[in-house]
Amino acid sequence: MSSLALVSTFCPDRVGLVSAVTGHLFGLGANLRDATFAVMGSGAEFSAVCELPDGVPVGEVQEGLASLPELAGAQIKVTPFDFDPNPGPLARITHRVEVSGGDQPGLIARLSEIFTQFEANIVRLDAQTLPEREGGRYVIRFAVSLPPERAGTCLSAVANTAETMGLTCVAEAL
Repeated sequence: MSSLALVSTFCPDRVGLVSAVTGHLFGLGANLRDATFAVMGSGAEFSAVCELPDGVPVGEVQEGLASLPELAGAQIKVTPFDFDPNPGPLARITHRVEVSGGDQPGLIARLSEIFTQFEANIVRLDAQTLPEREGGRYVIRFAVSLPPERAGTCLSAVANTAETMGLTCVAEAL
């Protein structure tokens, strides 16, 4: 019977990271389930829930990843994944919301609090400062699961809050 593992790496960003990590996992016979990759500053993070074949312990996965040249200097952690790998109803993305403008302390905390008040679940979050050549804006992208009966009010609250802070807000239903 296969086992589940959470594979996490963080290292300097370089070309070929995703290919090296996923290629190594494929070579072990692992099947990727949910996975994310992001460049953060000059670093890069890859995380995935993997189904490991019988006889492949998490230690072997971690040692193999540590031997990859693309992961030189990386923080690598492979641990058993004890949660249900099948997403529940709160993981169903119903809306995407993008808020952008000038960066302000507490911005993500303030906006995420609104989602909580309306019992919305943040499924994915991406925030980044765009370089000056792209306007120097701070952009936050939320993928959320909104209860249908609260969606309109919640999105209005997010848009109103963004507007009072001098930010723009665009939301789309999926």
